[in-house]
Amino acid sequence: MSKIPIIGVIPLIDYGRKSYWMIPGYMNGLIEAGAFPIILPIIADTESAETAVQMCDGFLFTGGQDVSPEIYHNKRNYACGELSPERDNMEKLILDEAMKQDKPILGICRGIQFINATMGGTLWQDIPSQFSDEVIHCQKPPYDIPIHDVNIEMDSPLYALLKKELIPVNSYHHQGIRKLSPELKSMASAPDGLVEAVYAPGHRFLWAVQWHPELAYQRDENSRLIFQEFVRHC
Repeated sequence: MSKIPIIGVIPLIDYGRKSYWMIPGYMNGLIEAGAFPIILPIIADTESAETAVQMCDGFLFTGGQDVSPEIYHNKRNYACGELSPERDNMEKLILDEAMKQDKPILGICRGIQFINATMGGTLWQDIPSQFSDEVIHCQKPPYDIPIHDVNIEMDSPLYALLKKELIPVNSYHHQGIRKLSPELKSMASAPDGLVEAVYAPGHRFLWAVQWHPELAYQRDENSRLIFQEFVRHC
């Protein structure tokens, strides 16, 4: 009998309520794809990160607060939202160790932004005021309904999985990739040119998407396939 992969999920932080929490779709989407997800504690040191990476077969970098501009050597813009230093530190530790051990990684929303920034890219701190308001990137509820399309690169692993050049996606973010990390390649982009999905060549599996499969997987086959591909590599 094959082993069920254990996926470490980065916790969400609510500073107002002094609590850690989780959107069910992150967990249930992984469970439906055949994994056993666990919410990680906040990790603050290398030894704990090494323990987590040894214990887990893969990692999901979730959505959440804005990524600190210090990570990509920018000054904080007035439109930059709430930051989470604990998550910035934890995710850097986990990302470095998981890449060292070549453990599969999937980033969603903040996940794609953090991975890009940490690997040498930069971000728009606020897309409407700094880049463009041509495309709605921060939709209103319900969040499982597609709000815009993305164009998929035909030479990308995402195209190899979905076999589609264009897919509709949901969208709930105000930050995004400005300069793409030299270690990453684009897999998809929005009509306004914003990078919406990336991967890291040379790694077993390091994908990240800007949209929200955890909110759409119950009605969207593409979202389910992304979770399944991640779990398969784990």
